[in-house]
Amino acid sequence: QVAAASGHTVVLVDQSDEILKKSTKGIEESLKRVTKKKFADKPEAGAEFIEKTLKNLTTSTDAVAVVHSTDLVIEAIVENEEIKNELFKRLDKFAPEHTIFASNTSSLQITQLANSTTRQDRFGGLHFFNPVPMMKLVEVIKTPMTSQKTFESLMDFSKAVGKSPVSCKDTPGFIVNRLLVPYMMEAVRLFERG
Repeated sequence: QVAAASGHTVVLVDQSDEILKKSTKGIEESLKRVTKKKFADKPEAGAEFIEKTLKNLTTSTDAVAVVHSTDLVIEAIVENEEIKNELFKRLDKFAPEHTIFASNTSSLQITQLANSTTRQDRFGGLHFFNPVPMMKLVEVIKTPMTSQKTFESLMDFSKAVGKSPVSCKDTPGFIVNRLLVPYMMEAVRLFERG
């Protein structure tokens, strides 16, 4: 949604047309909420914004078929390293050489995912926070193999979609979850102590 709304051509890929229809409807509803605030006194401009955004968005159930014309792949599937690696390995064979791969994982090591491909220098993390249309923060994760050019491209993309990117090393939990988990554990300890 945020990529399409900022003028990027987006292909949303999922496992079935049914899921994609539901996702597209969800994006449309989300855009309506955004336009109510953003274009409160200009409903025609809001309708135009929604129409323009949805024109930038197409859907597919075949990632391999669409990856050949992609500059950036952002993976946001189930938090399972094996399944993510399988996807990246498959897409790596069909994506152009310049294509950058990024994972939206919140907990898995980006290096491990990058190692499933032949493009470790063109691989990084883009950890968005929910709900993405509202949350400004994006953790941009650089592995020891991520090239500076790739890292800068990921930072630039994050800014282009209206986010506030922060640079992050490939450490467990990155920044936010690394800080959040001990904070939550302390709450559990307080509860245990009554």
